[in-house]
Amino acid sequence: MTDSTASESWPNVRLLWSFIRPHRAVLLLGIFLGLIFTATGLAMPMMIKLVLDRMSAGEGIAVPVTILVSILVAAGFVGFTQLNLMGALAARVVYDARESMVRSFFRATVGGVTKRPSGELVTRVTSDTLLLREAASSSLVELVNGVVAITGTMILMALLDPVLLATMVGALVVVGASSALLMPLIGKTQRQALESVGRLGGVLEGALRAIRTVKSSRAESRQVDQIIVDAKETQLHSVRIARISAVVWAVSSGGLQLAVVGVLALGAWRVSTGALVVSSLIAFLLYAFQLVAPVTALTGNFSMIQAGIAAAVRIREVQGMEVEETNAVEVRLLRPGAHVPVLELVDVTARYAPGADPSLRSVSAAIPARGHTAIVGPSGAGKTTVFSVLLRFLHPEDGDVLLDGVPYSDLPYEQVRSRLAYVEQETPIVPGTMRSNLLFTHPEASEAEVWDALRAVHLDELVRSLDDGLDSELSGTAISGGQRQRIALARAIVRRPDVLLLDEATAQIDGRTEAAIHDVIRELSRDSAVVTIAHRLSTVVDADTILVMENGQIRARGTHAELLRSDSLYRELVAALRISTAGPIAV
Repeated sequence: MTDSTASESWPNVRLLWSFIRPHRAVLLLGIFLGLIFTATGLAMPMMIKLVLDRMSAGEGIAVPVTILVSILVAAGFVGFTQLNLMGALAARVVYDARESMVRSFFRATVGGVTKRPSGELVTRVTSDTLLLREAASSSLVELVNGVVAITGTMILMALLDPVLLATMVGALVVVGASSALLMPLIGKTQRQALESVGRLGGVLEGALRAIRTVKSSRAESRQVDQIIVDAKETQLHSVRIARISAVVWAVSSGGLQLAVVGVLALGAWRVSTGALVVSSLIAFLLYAFQLVAPVTALTGNFSMIQAGIAAAVRIREVQGMEVEETNAVEVRLLRPGAHVPVLELVDVTARYAPGADPSLRSVSAAIPARGHTAIVGPSGAGKTTVFSVLLRFLHPEDGDVLLDGVPYSDLPYEQVRSRLAYVEQETPIVPGTMRSNLLFTHPEASEAEVWDALRAVHLDELVRSLDDGLDSELSGTAISGGQRQRIALARAIVRRPDVLLLDEATAQIDGRTEAAIHDVIRELSRDSAVVTIAHRLSTVVDADTILVMENGQIRARGTHAELLRSDSLYRELVAALRISTAGPIAV
């Protein structure tokens, strides 16, 4: 192995060890039991030699046979105990890695999570940890046991016949050098295979999520072909790993088998010359055959450890994701009066990636503690980015965001978000029951509060019609897009938030329910702040303040009537959506 390869491999070995370190006591016990098991195996040929020698001398064999049987029983017990211990250790290592990654996902910034396909992240929790399991437990123990077995076997071989030992050493040198040259290729290919599996998971997950679009677009075969490309790449990497591993196995196993044949021929000649007794040759051959298994297993364990290292690197990437951390402690906030801003953006500039164009450019806006503030504008104007900044999904590059006059940087994430309720445009349903979804933001809410929220969004009758009511599993219930939005809105208003953020809450619902949601917005805005992003201006024409955004800036603000008179972009948006500029909203 070259110096550069060694310098790259050592940190990876330490990385793998970092997953094992918390369980090193159990691992050492497993290694100790493995050494006992190995020692019993090493003692077997010597005991057989003793039996043969006593038989040839006409002496009794009861004692050595009894010892031999005792060794076999002890070996079985020790092997059974070690396998159970290592199985438990492997399960614990996998659990710890999965727990760590899951915690990392939900502590990470939104940008850190969303820049990777969710399916690719799932494969790191599922597939990668299984490779780590083998490398961090059984393969490592077998590696240590194999080295000890080989060393012990060769010492006992030296005691039996140094000349035959020299033949075996020569074979081991050739096998070891050949395997060492191929091991780095296995590690590199294994990492490539894991990356391709991650891409496959990401593409497949995205396609299944959009299955209605796929089918309605008659794109099934095209989507399958695209996914199969990643599956084929995974197959090619796996085949390459298998091919290299087969070469390593052939070199190690075949080389040792040839060495055993050579030892047999050389040993027979030495017996014929009187330089070696038959019992010693038989014992030496038994050790030679015993040597084949640990050497072959050793190469396999090296391959598995290479795979485990590749998995460990990917797992550590997840654990190294940027997290939402703050040194701030909870601050006692003074609730403002009705016309004092609860939220305020002060000259905020924000971008999603270094070097990218700013999504917000010196935006300043105040959200009163009472009332309805609407944000409108063409696609890409920066409306959703404003929400991302308010929710601390995205940090401003310049400027400040204030809550009750206190900068966000002085407040913990949880304290800020405890004051906000958010209904996103895609309105995801959280896996679980109707009840768990409605209590997701406020688990302590009462039954009465839940039903009040359902009635407000016209979902109470639907829930009562379900077989299990609030305890109905949503995964087995046909929920329409509009119903999903209403569930998300009900979830947000179960407990009255200080600030309700709505990202187009009326996009997929009928006119009657839309009117009910408008009533909810009007009712909440009497005592709380409601901020609405709208692509349908019918949602916001009666807002107290409308912010018109374009190219990451607020170009105008005012009421519906004021903006119709003063802002050409607002008039264009109104005209495009065929909303009457006078009188009631056209439906």
